[in-house]
Formats: sequence, C-alpha cells, structure tokens
Amino acid sequence: MFRIGEFSKLTQVSIRMLRYYDETGLLSPAVIDECTNYRLYSAEQILALNKIIFLRDLGFNVSEIAVILNQWNNEFIINQLENKRLEIENTIKTEQDKLSKIELAKRDIYQEKIAIHCNVSIKSIPSYQVLSLRRIVPDYYSEGKLWREMLVFANKGGISISNDTFTVYYDTDYREKDVDIEICAPVAGMGKDKDGFVYRNTEPVPVMASTMVYGKFENIAGAYLAFANWLQEHNQYRMEGQSRQIVHRGPWNEKIPDNYLTEIQIPMKEI
Repeated sequence: MFRIGEFSKLTQVSIRMLRYYDETGLLSPAVIDECTNYRLYSAEQILALNKIIFLRDLGFNVSEIAVILNQWNNEFIINQLENKRLEIENTIKTEQDKLSKIELAKRDIYQEKIAIHCNVSIKSIPSYQVLSLRRIVPDYYSEGKLWREMLVFANKGGISISNDTFTVYYDTDYREKDVDIEICAPVAGMGKDKDGFVYRNTEPVPVMASTMVYGKFENIAGAYLAFANWLQEHNQYRMEGQSRQIVHRGPWNEKIPDNYLTEIQIPMKEI
C-alpha cells in the first residue's frame, strides 16, 4: 500500500487531483487507515488512474469518465471516442467562426465601417405566417398604394395586422419601372385567399444580412451603397434570393421623417 503522497509521486498526479477523484467517486483510496486516517492506495489502482487520465486528456468530463469506466469495453469506448471527436470538431468550427468574426470586426473598426448608420449584421430569419399581396407596380414609390389596399382589405375583414410588416422584392436587379414586389403582414391565423390577397408561410432565411437606415426614405439609396462596400470587403458572402425591406418607423407611426427607421435585408450564401 502507498500513502497518498507516495502514490502521487509514483503516478505523477497531484495530491489535489487524487483528492478530487476521491470526492467525485472516480478513484477512492483502497483503504483508509483507522488509526492514522491515512489514505492508502494499491498498485492495482494505477491502471484505473491511468484510464482516468487518458480520458481526461481527451476532453471527457467527470460524469462521462464515470460512465465509460463502468462500461469499459472496446466497442463502447470507440463509440464514445467518435462522439467526442465530433463534439470537438464542432467546437473547433464554432471557435474558428468566432475568430473570423473578430478579425472582420477589427477590420471594420479600423475602416470606420462600424458606425450605426451603415453597420451590417448577419442573422437568421424564421418563416412567418402572413397575409400578402404581390403585384407588378409602375415603380418603387407605388408600394404605398399596395399598403393602402391591404389596410382597406384588413379593416373590411376584421383582420388584425402586426407592426412587423415587410416587403419582398423579387426582381434580381434595380428596375426603373414594372417592379415585382410583395407586401407581407404577419397574421395570427390563416384565412381564405381573395382578390389577390394570399395567406401563406414565407420561406425561412438562414443567413440574412441586415442594416438599419435612419431618416428619410431618400437615405435608403446611400445605405445600399454602404451595403455594396460591405459585400466587397466580406467576400465570403454572396447575395442570393429576394431582398426585403421593413419600415419600423414610417409615416403611419412617426411624424418627423428624420426619425424614420428602415431595415434592409438581403439573403446571403456563405461561399
């Protein structure tokens, strides 16, 4: 039998860790002397300790090690090792993504691109249950007419519309006329399609680039230019799908145009 200090020296494991393994139930002393209260370990326990250290160094926590020690056979251990490998790979990827974002953020700061008026963020957009109206209209300024039509339709049908309305632009380029747009208003429940108004679930967008535009609607053109600069600098993204626009504060809830708040959303694909 070896005292804990002797066992520590022979196994190259600190007394602190041996006591910790005892407290957690992974490796208790073979005997505790009744007279001296010394913790005594046997040579046979070195093998069990080596297993604990082996699993610890591979990233297994105490509870995982306890499970493996209780079911120590080759097939079970190989399965556990494969699961741990996948877990570590996912952790590495997550941390690498964080490092990439840190470098991009540093570059944005150095280039003074992180000001709120042109800050671009990436987020995931879920599917929404909406009442929509899609039309080809003469120009972008005609969008207001569609919203007035929807307001009349909703009032007649007693339909409650939330404030989180948005517009989807289906054209892949800028159009001077004949613009294909769809206005969408989230609703609590589905109804019957009528007079061009359609109830549907919008498509989720896993990677959506977003920027906020403050002030008059005339400022939106400048925001798109800032967006273009951002895309050029962040070439790991490519535009894909229909862009959206959300007017969080506009003529209906804000009297001062300088206080308007519009969000531009453009779907992205990582390349």
